[in-house]
Amino acid sequence: MELRHLRYFAAVAEHASMRAASERLHITQPAITRQIQDLEAELGFTLFTRSPRGLRLTPAGDSYLRDARRILAALDAAATAARRVADGVAGQLRLGYVENAGWDGVVPQALHRFQAEAPDVAMALSTLNSPEQLAAIAQDALDGGFIYRFDPLPDDLAALPLLSHDIVLALPRAWRIAHDEAQPFDLHALAGRPFVSFPRAVYPAYHDRLFSACQQAGIRLNIVQEQPTEAAMLSLVCSGIGAAIVNAANLARPPAQVRFYRLQNLSVPLPLCFVWQRQAGNPALARFVETLRETVRVAEA
Repeated sequence: MELRHLRYFAAVAEHASMRAASERLHITQPAITRQIQDLEAELGFTLFTRSPRGLRLTPAGDSYLRDARRILAALDAAATAARRVADGVAGQLRLGYVENAGWDGVVPQALHRFQAEAPDVAMALSTLNSPEQLAAIAQDALDGGFIYRFDPLPDDLAALPLLSHDIVLALPRAWRIAHDEAQPFDLHALAGRPFVSFPRAVYPAYHDRLFSACQQAGIRLNIVQEQPTEAAMLSLVCSGIGAAIVNAANLARPPAQVRFYRLQNLSVPLPLCFVWQRQAGNPALARFVETLRETVRVAEA
């Protein structure tokens, strides 16, 4: 038995006529008749009674039709669902992002837009630092991620540049240092003061870029505490444990006990981009990348 047997049978039953069914299906009447006969032979019972007034379902045929219609409806629903996955408007999407990139700008705008355009795509979002995201993408644990890129990417990864942040000084309000918040801060004024930073193992490329820039500017940071995330670093800044140099993206969510200053003599551009496997076969990912491109175009317009 093949699927066409069920479709032909349902059409004949609906129209109570071989001729009408053949016209609807655009198949010759002899072909329809032969397929119904083959189906009856395989089933071992008669589906229709035949009379000069047309065809009429037998009790067995009526029972078989109910189940055949359920099967055909289920197959049509399966095809519709699969088509939505193929079009990228249904399915699953696993994304990573650096926490501070999600507070303002392109990242939350793109996520909101995609969720509105493809509400049947189940998104799983993971807060990870950039090296962790790259490792997860390589292991197929993530479909893509928002990272700060310092090193060249492997050839199998594609990247979409989004924007570039810089670094800023986070100063505890408890220190009561008098400085015009509109003016850049000279880090030399904090010589000997305690600083909070992050371990090199968290992101070696960024760590080396930052401390190399400090060295070139003649700045030596007195690191008294290390924390793995900028949120944890800023919590210590709030407590007056030390100052910190952090991503300017934190300006979108300023802690109450911290003052932020642009830096007079230190700059480390932080290029934010979205990365994914070039050979990824997830249609939802391809649709998300297009949504992200459009969001960037609108932001730049």
